[in-house]
Amino acid sequence: MAQLATQLLGSVEELLGSRIPLRVRLWDGSEAGPADAPLLVLRNRRALRHLLWQPGELGLARAYVSGDLETGSDADLYEVLSLAARFAERPEIAALSLGPGDALGPAGRRLLGRLLRAGVLAPQPAPPAEEARLGGGRLHSRSRDRAAISHHYDVGNDFYRLVLGPSMVYSCAYWEPEAKSLEAAQAAKLDLICRKLGLRPGMRLLDVGCGWGSLLLHAAQHYGVRAVGVSISAEQVALARQRVLEAGLGGRVEVRLQDYREIPDGPFDAVSSVGMAEHVGAVQYRVYAEGLLELLAPGGRLLNHQIARRPDRPGEAYRPSPFIQRYVFPDGELSPVGATVSALEDAGFEVRDVESLREHYALTLREWVSNLEAHWPQAVRLAGRGRARVWRLYMAASALAFEQNRIGINQVLAVRTTAEGASHLPATRAQWLAGAPELHPVDPDLGDRPTVR
Repeated sequence: MAQLATQLLGSVEELLGSRIPLRVRLWDGSEAGPADAPLLVLRNRRALRHLLWQPGELGLARAYVSGDLETGSDADLYEVLSLAARFAERPEIAALSLGPGDALGPAGRRLLGRLLRAGVLAPQPAPPAEEARLGGGRLHSRSRDRAAISHHYDVGNDFYRLVLGPSMVYSCAYWEPEAKSLEAAQAAKLDLICRKLGLRPGMRLLDVGCGWGSLLLHAAQHYGVRAVGVSISAEQVALARQRVLEAGLGGRVEVRLQDYREIPDGPFDAVSSVGMAEHVGAVQYRVYAEGLLELLAPGGRLLNHQIARRPDRPGEAYRPSPFIQRYVFPDGELSPVGATVSALEDAGFEVRDVESLREHYALTLREWVSNLEAHWPQAVRLAGRGRARVWRLYMAASALAFEQNRIGINQVLAVRTTAEGASHLPATRAQWLAGAPELHPVDPDLGDRPTVR
């Protein structure tokens, strides 16, 4: 086995024409690679079978989610994922596949011969149970979208509370210099959105994809709005409604189990869409943008907070992450920020501001990973070991993707101008970021009437 570990690592390095700063430990405890390198542990032969049948990101993910592959420490996970981002999707790795029709080069044939002698080769292992199985249905039809959203969000509100913390905000925080905690940074993000939207007491806000209601609560408590939130996650809606009642805001905040394409009661003075547009899909984005425009009153603002991918390079088509598609956000699609801005403008919006929060999301994701690891036994009990491993893998990988500028996150502020072309925005950014007068949080004993300080 010690010889196999050395030969395995050496063959992959020969294939890539590059040294790999990685230490590999096989199932019998033997190791190969630099002593000070991050450690990758293959617990059994099935780990290699996952990698050989699906070389690259998907095979790594299946082996990790199954528990057949592990890293030496929490820190090693980030280092191993950084290496995977560099090497896993190289065409030389894909050539190792045992799938039908794949041609093996000389290095691949030598490697497979060694694995055959070691008793590693066998039929392809079944994917972990956590892999999405949405069934039929047209892409981004309402029924298929409900199934995709349920796969990700209906895994238990208590599990999400462990990961996200008390704020229950599942989007990137806003790390102002004085922010000392994730909770403070999430409160700052909610407030930033409210200020960009120009919320004032008595205004009517629509939050599309409202999650567990945190933005609705903040806007009603601190800006005095009347708010409607919609989500197609049954578990999110149940908890959001509970939180609204506990805050004494039942008279001013409504949470609906409803698709954004089914909202009948516009217009609204402001619309927020935070972490929702990634689920819409390219084929539906025009419907999404035009629908939100119709739901806004003239002069109303839209705040669209959305993850973006990098534009396609010349001659190189975009390939979505197979791990994210199969395990995390099935049917989710990322667009470059320029495409999002163009789509909003094509629908009739005037885009007034774009702010990148890329580094903020990397910090947020590392906080979520820390929360998950700090409560690991409870997370496994609530969601199952495989699901907890999916979330740990995807959040750590996403943190690196933001840090390494492979994906970004942007807040786009757009306006539905009046018939005369007026935006009703103040003259300067400093003015419209100043926000409304600070309101006392609503006292449940006093009903739903905020008071201005």
